[in-house]
Amino acid sequence: MKYRSVFRPGLFAGQVAVVTGGGSGIGRCTAHELAALGARVALIGRNASKLESVCAEIADAGGIATAHPCDIREEEAVRQTVAEVLAAHGRIDALLNNAGGQFPAALRDISLKGWEAVVRTNLTGGFLMARECLQQWMQDKGGAIVNITADNWGSMPGMGHSGAARAGMVSFTETAAMEWAPYGVRVNAVAPGYVASSGMDAYPPAMAPLLRSAADGVPLKRMATEAEISAAIVFLLSEAASFITGTVLRVDGGRPQMRAGWPQMQSKEGMDRPAVRPFQGFPLARPPKVLQSDEG
Repeated sequence: MKYRSVFRPGLFAGQVAVVTGGGSGIGRCTAHELAALGARVALIGRNASKLESVCAEIADAGGIATAHPCDIREEEAVRQTVAEVLAAHGRIDALLNNAGGQFPAALRDISLKGWEAVVRTNLTGGFLMARECLQQWMQDKGGAIVNITADNWGSMPGMGHSGAARAGMVSFTETAAMEWAPYGVRVNAVAPGYVASSGMDAYPPAMAPLLRSAADGVPLKRMATEAEISAAIVFLLSEAASFITGTVLRVDGGRPQMRAGWPQMQSKEGMDRPAVRPFQGFPLARPPKVLQSDEG
């Protein structure tokens, strides 16, 4: 089954796209879409077996992908991995900084080790990947970068370490867009809201009720599909976004605008109409287990 992209065939033909966190979730989905549109994809992540599995999926669908295990938090490892990608593919036209991770905890209970682990994964690693892609290729040839941040507008109670890192990623995106524009490099970010992705199954069972009720706080009364996030990323990496840089594209169903008690927002009338119906472009997507039953 081929990826059902809304973009024209061959959009990224001859290009190479690097995708961090490419072994699962949004990264896996976006890697499939980019490959389906003609890009050669370099998958980066810490779990080699997951990367190889996605490479095999992409090959089965007629695309080309290579696996490059790397801990993006380690500077020298990132430097060597970007060089490895260039040796394998000869160029880097696009970078998706998608790798991330966090754990639920109140700020008062987060240790220094826990704080630094999340910040290094969600912010520092993205900086290192972007810097190396710039220095080793894009400052001479140009390119496009998309950073993944989060729906952290206002606050992220229970995930303060992630909120701080993601807010930092927004500022990094804006600054890099300014500094790197002379090189012909565009830098943007995508901020997903609640996404029905495999990452939800990584949270402790105690969070299952909260995750299953999350869509109630979204005006569109549902979660995003992985393909809806991927489509936003692919647009920002494409030539159609050639005059867009330094911006954050929210893909969150309007959640930050939700106001408690606002009567219009309690109705689900119209939620199955074409303009808001879930886009299911990724044939291999499966809902997270936590959303499939009340038992989680």
